Parts: sequence; C-alpha cells; structure tokens
Amino acid sequence: MASDVPMSPELEQIDGEVQDIFRALQNGFQKMDKIKDSNRQAKQLEDLTEKMKECKRLIKEFDRILKDEEPNNPSEVHKQLNDRKQYMIKELNSYVTLRKTYQSSLGNNNKRVELFDMGAGSSEPAAEDNIQMASAMTNQQLMDAGREQMTQTDQAIDRSKMVVAQTIEGGTQTASALTQQTEQMKRIGNELDSVHFSLKKASQLVKEIGRQVATDKCIMALLFLIVCGVIAIIVVKIVKPHNKNIRDIPGLAPPAQNFQISNRRLLSS
Repeated sequence: MASDVPMSPELEQIDGEVQDIFRALQNGFQKMDKIKDSNRQAKQLEDLTEKMKECKRLIKEFDRILKDEEPNNPSEVHKQLNDRKQYMIKELNSYVTLRKTYQSSLGNNNKRVELFDMGAGSSEPAAEDNIQMASAMTNQQLMDAGREQMTQTDQAIDRSKMVVAQTIEGGTQTASALTQQTEQMKRIGNELDSVHFSLKKASQLVKEIGRQVATDKCIMALLFLIVCGVIAIIVVKIVKPHNKNIRDIPGLAPPAQNFQISNRRLLSS
C-alpha cells in the first residue's frame, strides 16, 4: 500500500521501516512453505517473530509521534495518518494470525502470540486487540496461562502475608522496646531527681561546714593572739622584773619578790 499522506520526516522514516519489515515478513512466510525440515521452520518462525516485535515497537513509536504532532496537523491530515496507523496494525495482525497457523502446524504450543495493544486514536488497549489475542491462543495455551497466572497470584499473596506477618512482628517488638525504654527513662528521671536533691543537701551541708570552719578559725586565731600576748608579758617580766611600766599579771609575780614579801610579813608578826 503506497502512502501519499503528508508526513513529517520522523513518521516517514518509521513508515518506511515498517513497510520494509512487512516485505520481509511476506518473503519469510513464503519461504516457510519451501522449508521441509521442522527445526529450520521453527528457526524461521522465531526470526519472523522477532521482526513482528520490532514492527510492533515501530508502530507504537509512530502512534506516539502522531499524538505529539496532533496539535500542529490539520484534522484531515491527522485522520489520514491515523488511518495509516490502522492499516499497519491490521497488516501486522494478519501476520500474527499467519504465524499462529504455522505455529500450530509445527506443534509448538510453548509460545503465545503477543498482544499488539494499539487502539484507533487511543493509548488504551482496544477490545478488538483483546479478542485477537485470545483467538491467537489455543485452549491449552489459555489454560496454561491461566494456571500460571493463578500460581503467580498465590505466590504474591503468600509473599504479602509473609511481609504483613513480619511487619506485625516488627511492630510488636518495637512497641515492647519503646515500653521498656519509656519505663527506663522514668527510672532515670526519678534517679536524677534523687541525685539533684542529694546534691542540694550536700551543698547546704558544705556551706554550714564552711561557716563552722570559719568560726573555729576566728576563735583559734583569737586564742592564739591571747596566748602569744601572755607569753610575751611573761618573757618581758622575767627579763625585766623591775620594769614598772608593765603591770603584774595576777598569780604570775616574780618568785623573789613574793619571797621577800613573805619574809617581811613573818618579821612583822
């Protein structure tokens, strides 16, 4: 199908690559009838499948660029480009159906045909594409795919249950640890209050002891001064016993003088 629709250089390049792949697919399926060996046919079918995957990627890229250029294209041009895209999708789906036919003839049921999710002017998969995917699979493939999907779902549920159980267990352990830490913090707070009270009492006791020590030092200093004065007077009286400027300390008169006074009293008697 020759294209006379005005395209941008990017769309024109993609369209040319898609047409080259369609020609390669046509020639490849024509060669399938000439190949007699089943292994070579399977290898040829795998090569054609890779080409169809590449074609699907290019059609998706074509659709993406078409959406980007939609504001700049007239509505008529956009409609023609969209029809061009639909033609490529239908052409590709025809090769997908042909591949399914050859695959069934080879008895190769371990591969399923891919879903080409390119809707008309929409990024969401169309209902027609879903029908084509289901029709491209045999009953056995559908059953196997369903069982596999159910197995994967069960495994995912089991993993989710395990994660939930681990989360609950971790939450329980965390709550227990927080409770223990809270009680420990309370005990530490009580101990700090006791330590603070003890420090306050000790500070008061130290102040009282300091005052008592200061008082005792004053008393001792005063006693020391008194003792020093008494010692000084005694020394002076001994050195200079006839010094009249120094008064006698009661009970500490010189012995000689006391003896003379006693003798005089005896003579008078």
